[in-house]
Amino acid sequence: MAGKPIYQIYAELQDYEPKIWRRFQVMNDITLAKLAYILMTLFEMQGGHLYLFEEDELNNFIINNSEYYNTHLEYFKNDDLFKIGRYGCIFDEEDIIHELNEKYRQLVDAKDVKMKHILENENEKIEFQYDFGDNWRISVVVEKIFEDESIQGKELPKVIAGEGFGIIENCGGVMGLEDIKNAYKSKSGEDYERYSNWLGKDELDLDNCDLDDLNFRLKKLPRIFKDSYEYRLEPTRKSIKILERDYKNKI
Repeated sequence: MAGKPIYQIYAELQDYEPKIWRRFQVMNDITLAKLAYILMTLFEMQGGHLYLFEEDELNNFIINNSEYYNTHLEYFKNDDLFKIGRYGCIFDEEDIIHELNEKYRQLVDAKDVKMKHILENENEKIEFQYDFGDNWRISVVVEKIFEDESIQGKELPKVIAGEGFGIIENCGGVMGLEDIKNAYKSKSGEDYERYSNWLGKDELDLDNCDLDDLNFRLKKLPRIFKDSYEYRLEPTRKSIKILERDYKNKI
């Protein structure tokens, strides 16, 4: 039995239409790093870039205390009461790229922070950012906190709904993803030739969301990402085959 609260989370890729989103369930005591690896899995990230979470403490306070906030506005003008919390992957100092901005340098290590200590109540939000060049941004909202003894801990994380495929690594962000989608819709022209050669795919359905496959990957990829980000281990050949869905060729 689960024995602990379960979080049902809604996550959505920002600034892209039609919406690419996921609804999934996790145990409340996972680390923010584990949440990052789950999001990477669900949105087709390959774990080759830095990431961070950004939390607006004031926004989350207002969500659950709007009446109190509205009647004490003068008190909340004190900027020192709340902060923007940032949590991400921390490497050794000599490994930090000097060009990274101050925002990234001030991170708290995501593997040292429990999700339940940052997202304590329903409707609270945090933003997940991945690849600061392509600038992928995922809004993450706690939809529901509940207990269900019929759900065993080993069944989680589990994605229960979603739409859209996810991102394409190193494509230039949201605009690049839109270009790829349009190219594969037309299936002709220079853009289609360029993208199909680059991706090695003649067909690509960016509207498809295979929940069964995502749940299979949730059992494999978070551990691969943990080895990479936390232990600096190179992916094994087997791990790469899972990332690239080589198992699909065996079916």
